[in-house]
This record gives sequence, C-alpha cells and structure tokens, in this order.
Amino acid sequence: MKPLFSEAGLHRLDEIVQPGLLCVFDFDGTLSPIVTQPERARLPAGVLQRLVDLSNHAPVAIITGRSVTDIRPRLGFVPDFLVGNHGLEGVPGWEPRGERYTEICRDWEEALSAALRDQARFDPGIRLENKGYSLSVHYRLTRDRSRAETQLAELFASLMPAARVVAGKCVFSLLPQDAADKGSAFEQLMQISGARSAIYVGDDVTDEDVFRLRRPDLLSVRIERSADTAAEFYLHHRFDIVQLLDDLLRRLREQQIKTATSPLSANGA
Repeated sequence: MKPLFSEAGLHRLDEIVQPGLLCVFDFDGTLSPIVTQPERARLPAGVLQRLVDLSNHAPVAIITGRSVTDIRPRLGFVPDFLVGNHGLEGVPGWEPRGERYTEICRDWEEALSAALRDQARFDPGIRLENKGYSLSVHYRLTRDRSRAETQLAELFASLMPAARVVAGKCVFSLLPQDAADKGSAFEQLMQISGARSAIYVGDDVTDEDVFRLRRPDLLSVRIERSADTAAEFYLHHRFDIVQLLDDLLRRLREQQIKTATSPLSANGA
C-alpha cells in the first residue's frame, strides 16, 4: 500500500483519470469528519464546493452506510448517483428488494430493543438506528466499549433470520445475509453509467467490498494507512481529500481543454 501522492500513485491517476471517469466516495470519515453524534454530520464547505465543481466535469456517486433519506440533506448538492445502506438502497433497478429488507430490519429492531431494555446488563449508551434496509447499532457513548462489543456480538448471534454483521468505528451494521454490498453496488453503477474507469475513496470496513474488487479500471483509495486493507493507495488524513479533489479537477479541466483545442475538434469531426 502506497501513498496516493507518490510516483506510483500519480502514475495510476494518469491511467484512471480519462474521459468516462466515474468518481465514487464514501461519506462519513471520507468526505465528512466522524462526529460523536452522527445526526450532526455535514459536508465541510470546502469539500462541498469542490464536489459541485467536480460534478460539472464527471459523474459523481456517493455510496454510504446512511439511508438515502438521511444522507440527502447533508450533502448540499445532488450527485449523479446516491446509494445508501451500504449499497442496498438507491441503486437503479434494485428497488423490489427493499420491502423484504425493511421487514427483516423491523424484526431485528424489535428483538434488540426488547433485550436492551435490561439496563442492568446493557449500557444505556447503546443506540439503535433503523435505516430501513439495514440496522446500525452504535456504542460510541458506552462506558466500556470492549464489554459492549462482546455483549452485542452475543446478542446478534440470537437474531432470526441471521444477520450479516459488519463492524465499523464504534458501530455494528446488521444487513440481510443475501443483501448487496458496496462492491456489488459499485459494479452496478459502473454498468449503468457506462464508465470506462473509476476512482473510489473510503475509510471503513464496508469499503473493503469495493477495494477487494481489484479491477484494473478502478483506482481504490483508503483514508489513512492500514495494514489490513485491499485498497491500492492511501491518503494520510481525511483532510487530504481536498487535495485529491483539486487534483481530479485539474486533470479533468486539462483534458477538456485538450479536447476543445484538438485538430479533430476544430474541424468539427
């Protein structure tokens, strides 16, 4: 794994940033900083401005663990594709799956809520968030996170139907076993958009479903270095997303200028 702004990383950017590029981003921890209270997350002004500019040069997609209803007002702009619930919601053509996922998550929420009422056993800082197609269990505000993790893992094992449990940063995401993930959602967007190449930037375990695709037409970038990732490159810090967006904008603008001033373009061919 190498820094994106290294010789090898810049060479990959040269290969990937071509006409037909699709720009795909995670939200929390990638475009927006992680916050103690998830409902307060917003796009920083500088990131928002650059994403709006970027969307004028290439299609932009957001694939997030949040629901589409939750994420939409936090963006401040309308991306070409907005996919929520870790890839389960918002992918064109996948709408019929939603009703069954909603029923499953409702059953899980009822079962977990009943168990968590026992505050002699469970920390009151544990919070459920039903996203419609998936269920998130937050434990950032618990007194003993390690103990909460162990207790929740045992509780999840009793759920029916069984859940696919994805561990994040002080949150567990519960998804139906046969549900799509960010990787399958990404591949569907590539097909729908007709993109010839793509860049994907993420920071969490759920983004590994994209990183593991290892497609030659995909440049995968992780926020912060990790020994346990399939991403090709990394940015040192989330703040570096601004530098990446600036680099993408510069490259895309240069391509447009070259296209506009090429002999074929001048001759109307």
